[in-house]
Amino acid sequence: MEVPSPFSPFLPPPTAITTTDPGKRVMYGRSQRGMHMRTPVMGGTPITEQQAVQLRTVVFGDAATPPRSEWSRTGLVMREPERDLGYGLRAPRNGTRGLLAVVQAYLVKHLLFEAPPGMEGAGPPTGRPEELLRPSRARQYEALWAVVSAILWKVGEQQRVQVALPQEKNLVPHSPSYFQDGVTEKLPRPPLRSMHYPDPPTLPQFTDDPGPGTLLLLYSAVLTRGCDKVQADLEDEKACLVTTAEEGPQTIVTLLLVGRATPYLHNGIVYVGDEDHYALPQYGVLNRSDVGYLVWDDTNESELQESSRQPGSRLKTPSLPVWVVSCSGHYGVIFNTNRELLRNYHAERRFELLYYTAGAGQWSLTVDTRFNEAGESTSNKSSSASSSRPKDDFTTTAQALCLEKVIHTKWQDAHVTWNSMIPGV
Repeated sequence: MEVPSPFSPFLPPPTAITTTDPGKRVMYGRSQRGMHMRTPVMGGTPITEQQAVQLRTVVFGDAATPPRSEWSRTGLVMREPERDLGYGLRAPRNGTRGLLAVVQAYLVKHLLFEAPPGMEGAGPPTGRPEELLRPSRARQYEALWAVVSAILWKVGEQQRVQVALPQEKNLVPHSPSYFQDGVTEKLPRPPLRSMHYPDPPTLPQFTDDPGPGTLLLLYSAVLTRGCDKVQADLEDEKACLVTTAEEGPQTIVTLLLVGRATPYLHNGIVYVGDEDHYALPQYGVLNRSDVGYLVWDDTNESELQESSRQPGSRLKTPSLPVWVVSCSGHYGVIFNTNRELLRNYHAERRFELLYYTAGAGQWSLTVDTRFNEAGESTSNKSSSASSSRPKDDFTTTAQALCLEKVIHTKWQDAHVTWNSMIPGV
């Protein structure tokens, strides 16, 4: 059976309201909540209590107590269109930020480097990068739809996906073994489909604000991969995806980035053992990632230097110059607007990076990997450049230094200069 292309044409129609005069139509601007007509979720097999308990346990670790509430009230919400930061998601500072950082990185990749719907054979988008990063409302929704599709398509190993969409009716009653959360017990279990995207009319369920969009995406990824496989990825029968990490655990990031909830970031499979134990496989990143991942944690530098905890080249050098970054557990996205950056040695000598964090906004940084004329490493100049680091209330000098260390995991000894900022207000 032929598998469809990962991206099919889609543009939502403009919102229209017909007056009592059939000859007149009044056109209104789109709102974030009104881009699509909400359609009821139909079909599928009702989820059983056993399935609901398994899903909740894999994700939250327990089904008998209430899950963390931020997952049921944080949606995939875009900023105002056709403005600075119009490409960005709004992300409250809670445990969903890791997941939202992955979605944000895919949004940047899609807006900068992938053709609009209906023009898939025409090459990358044309226009200045600053224009591409100020998308219209229709382009925002098309990009969100394509990004959710791409993430689930990767988790489903390019074969099929299962989308978690709640119905109005509770399908699992409250019981001693299951505490209702308003979402899980309403999920029908549609069959796995050889499709690459959720139906466009279902997108409002992901974008409601407040709403469970982040939870629905996480559930969709887990159901597409399979609860048993996700539990095996975690390598601990008592482990779960959602932990107490302030902005979310790394395993959620790897599930959405590479399709496996692996705690390991090295390339390929490494067998670990000693003379007293059989060597056991540690599954890392099996293929080059479309979006990269860079990590620095100054609270545990020795552990981070272990090869299994440090991203390998398949994450450090992705297909396109877009990376999710984790600075001591705080997530953001860095990117360059030149798709050839990682394919041209000369382009990497001196270049600009844009750093987006949902809380502070966007910073422009210049990365210089050259040596100065005296042959001195540019890293020695970093201390003199401290005055160029941001000193506003959110991004402290310490946090800026942490991001520089993240950048140095990819471009060792590079000199980083902080330039302009667009605040995320």
